[in-house]
Amino acid sequence: MFERHYRELHNFLTGRLKDRELAADLAQECFLRVLAMKQGGEQIADPRALLYRVANNLIIDRHRRAVTHNEVALDDDDGAGQEGSSYAPSAWEPEAAAMSAQGVAALLTTIDALPIRCREVFILFKFDGLSYAEIGERMGISVRTVEMQLQIAMAACWDCLERLGDPQVSRRSRGRRSGKAPVR
Repeated sequence: MFERHYRELHNFLTGRLKDRELAADLAQECFLRVLAMKQGGEQIADPRALLYRVANNLIIDRHRRAVTHNEVALDDDDGAGQEGSSYAPSAWEPEAAAMSAQGVAALLTTIDALPIRCREVFILFKFDGLSYAEIGERMGISVRTVEMQLQIAMAACWDCLERLGDPQVSRRSRGRRSGKAPVR
């Protein structure tokens, strides 16, 4: 399981946290928690999905701790902390975090439902950062096929996000879906 999913999970966490070392630490923690669940007798139908759920929960926990730490530090500095005030961005609020977790879960379900070749192209492009040519060479397919598979995958992801009802996503996706996927 570790060998199969580590690189992808690490890249996902690095993208979210913008810190490779922290991402490596959290990836290791994800695997330890899933292993502990498995050793505890829990049946794990989809280890990859569970790893991403644990990763997302760890990110949310980190943000919550940072918010609490910042609120305490600010209160200590000026002594005038107002009850109920929030120094955190609205994206760190519980409702926003829950919506983000639902969005990640929905996107993972959408990606898992893609045809195998399409899913592999998407993962190599988005998570591993390979160029179209590198993907084509690795998979033994043409660059044009890579483009087409990415268009299918991206359309599925945008459709998923639109179904979640985010008006920002709907506006942005209309412009992006009309053209080709970005060339790397």
